[in-house]
Amino acid sequence: MFKFGDVIAATEEIKEENPETDNTSMDVQDFEAEPEQAMSETICDNDGETDDMIFGSSETAKQFIEELKRESNGGFYNGVDASQEIDGQIVTDPDKEADTDEIFLHYGVALENEGSKLLKAGVSNSPITGFVLFVVHHHHVEQPTLERESRNEQVVHELMNLTQEMLSVNSYARQLAEQTTLAKAYIIIAKEHNNLHLAWELSTKIRSCQLLLSKAAMRDEPISLDEAEPIIRSLSSLILKAQDAHYDIATTMMTMKSHIQALEERANAASVQSMMFGQLTAESLPKNLHCLEIKLMADWLTKKSLQDFADERRNSPRLVDNNLYHFCIFSDNLLAVSVVINSTVVNADHPKQLVFHIVTDSIHYGVMLAWFLNNDFKGSTVEVQNIDNFTWLNSSYSPAVKQLMATDSRNYYFDGSQDTGVEPKFRNPKYIYLLNHLRFYIPEIYPQLEKIVFLDDDVVVQKDLTPLFSLDLHGNVNGAVETCLEAFHRYYKYLNFSNPLISSKYDPQACGWAFGMNVFDLIAWRKANVTARYHYWIEQNADRTIWKLGTLPPGLLAFYGMTEPLDRRWHVLGLGYDVNVDNRLIESAAVIHFNGNMKPWLKLHINKYKSLWERYVNQTHPHLQDCATH
Repeated sequence: MFKFGDVIAATEEIKEENPETDNTSMDVQDFEAEPEQAMSETICDNDGETDDMIFGSSETAKQFIEELKRESNGGFYNGVDASQEIDGQIVTDPDKEADTDEIFLHYGVALENEGSKLLKAGVSNSPITGFVLFVVHHHHVEQPTLERESRNEQVVHELMNLTQEMLSVNSYARQLAEQTTLAKAYIIIAKEHNNLHLAWELSTKIRSCQLLLSKAAMRDEPISLDEAEPIIRSLSSLILKAQDAHYDIATTMMTMKSHIQALEERANAASVQSMMFGQLTAESLPKNLHCLEIKLMADWLTKKSLQDFADERRNSPRLVDNNLYHFCIFSDNLLAVSVVINSTVVNADHPKQLVFHIVTDSIHYGVMLAWFLNNDFKGSTVEVQNIDNFTWLNSSYSPAVKQLMATDSRNYYFDGSQDTGVEPKFRNPKYIYLLNHLRFYIPEIYPQLEKIVFLDDDVVVQKDLTPLFSLDLHGNVNGAVETCLEAFHRYYKYLNFSNPLISSKYDPQACGWAFGMNVFDLIAWRKANVTARYHYWIEQNADRTIWKLGTLPPGLLAFYGMTEPLDRRWHVLGLGYDVNVDNRLIESAAVIHFNGNMKPWLKLHINKYKSLWERYVNQTHPHLQDCATH
């Protein structure tokens, strides 16, 4: 390991062997005569001779550089070195360089004479230069001086805007920014040592520096020497004053480490809070939708003709005709269900052959009937059922109902004051909403049907879905799009494989699939008794040790070995949380799925996807127009 004495010795050699280094001026006539040559010689050397430019012919200095390179590559600070050697030069990844600079506190390049020489030699971006300056800064006690740049460098400044200046190692803006970063670090350390006056002085100069940078940005002109000099001089003086207070490297790094840990804790707390707020928003109903439901409920209660019409259509033979195409949706969200049905019929080749089966709760039953009886969906049939009328679906038959109605389950999901270690997403009450579990009882709900397509209420249909009914499922029960290409969709990510019941029966690397658009062969379902398999795993997970939440994990278990993978274009997911879904996938998709908290009917939506959903909302309906202002 090299010592600081080696740094000083090498620096002195530079002074002895290159007495002309301090005089970097160039005759302006030479610059005007050969501008390109002058620029290239002054700013940087691209021929791999940077080291020779700095250290001349000194073998000792060259050895020092090589030792510094080895120290840098050898991990002076493990995991931070962002450089690599190419053709004998140190080349730094600019993205990683920023992290390295922050760890070494931006150590004030161009504050010392030796550092200025390195900067002007064009190697200030290398980790070697930064480390030399950092060591020099913490051991050199002379007052730093601001060297006036040569006339040719002033010409370079005039050609650059502020952004270019910030990227230039020789610019005043860059020096000011780096001094500010270093001063901020010393403010933290000064406060730790209760030196509040020094912290106040540094803060005052930082504000002056930031004000100058802001003015330069607004006028889109570079900072002049006259503007920068007084601030750089005064801030340099304060930084040296902080150094004299014995804030050494070890103290600096330990202090910054503790503050980084504190910031990480605050970031984690903010992340949890953001998740909770997002979840609350996702669970809430926008005022305009609430207004729409109230108006429709008033229609249902006051217009007896609607109730009579509903009775007439309740026993339509189309509801059990297996020659038609049947779809089921389980939801209490009126507008979302309306978009699913409208988008399906608009894109269908033969919409009159489509039958939609909706199941909702008693609160929204009248609302749904009032809407779908008053609107025509291109001749398709729409059935609405009330889940409360499924008297067979009780705690005696279904362990899922038994668990959902249990007091401890309701306390777990609704009482946020208990068990604070549980992530907020695991407490979402939607997971004990029985409508979400109806997908496992489809054969019982529709005993006369042979095949059906299940759709979530947060999907939009973009293609004709009737070809799904002619797909060969090869004896399988469930046709679904696999999601192995995603990062979080293999069995081991959903299930607890430390449980012997799971590890002995299931492959942890098995490919997951998605609910949201599934074609079910109900004949094969009844034959395999999939619902009984679902009941078994619900009972085994009474203590929530096999999986934490949702209907997908029990679905993966119940349909294991009975799922037929479909072409990915049938079902594209992620529009409710991922802003980077491939546009080509969206355009080619038969069904797009807004899974996630950012639903298109909420203000918390992803703006670029909203039009895909909104185009299927019937904006001409008088109730929607009346409620639009809410």
